[in-house]
Amino acid sequence: MSEDLNLELIVPDHIFEGGDLDCGSGLVLLIRESMKKVPVGGIMEMRSCEPSVCDDLPPWCRMVGHDYLGILGTPKQARYFIRKNATVQDDEKNLEKDKNKAKEYEWRARTRSTGHLKSTVYCRNFSFDVGQPASFEEKDRYPSALEYLIGALSASLSTAFSTESAKAGMNIDDVEISIRCKLVNILAHLGLEQGDPSISSVEIKCFISSMDDENKIKEIWERTLNCSPIYATLRKSTEIKVKMTIV
Repeated sequence: MSEDLNLELIVPDHIFEGGDLDCGSGLVLLIRESMKKVPVGGIMEMRSCEPSVCDDLPPWCRMVGHDYLGILGTPKQARYFIRKNATVQDDEKNLEKDKNKAKEYEWRARTRSTGHLKSTVYCRNFSFDVGQPASFEEKDRYPSALEYLIGALSASLSTAFSTESAKAGMNIDDVEISIRCKLVNILAHLGLEQGDPSISSVEIKCFISSMDDENKIKEIWERTLNCSPIYATLRKSTEIKVKMTIV
């Protein structure tokens, strides 16, 4: 970065909201897509509240040929400035290939039975223990598979909503999601009757604490639902009732 460059005076050709995404969660693809809107020699401002971007963005810019101009603010509330060079035209050509690769990405896990009413799931650098497929007990040593499913659904929605809110510059104080689900026939799962052991209904209640514009919050919530892989999959076969309350 030039020493006499005043970042405060820069009028960017395009502003991109990165929210709380880090470079390993799709942010780089989004940056590259946004750079298509910037002319060669033009400048993009990227706004981010993810501290790790401060360390990861400069070397990435050097690697692909962008000029990293610097940062305004703090890593927790940053404005990054990037100049687009002619050398990155090849990167735009490769972007479509990388987007297609992303579409073909597979998430993998392997599971072993590791004890009484217990299996261990291994994925990436993580492992976690799962108990029974479903349980009536008030207390168990491990969450049931059904609880992991609805827990994954609620966690995907709360995390994605927080990310979308950050990208929109919204001030959200708290997000809490509660989920209830029922099976068509639990006795069919237990082998006591013939029948359907599938999930019959899911009820989602989301409580959002914020003083920001309610219409914007509702718009972000709807976008969160529409972009959720787990929600989109379940609603194809299961009745899902959703209620969102702003407090």
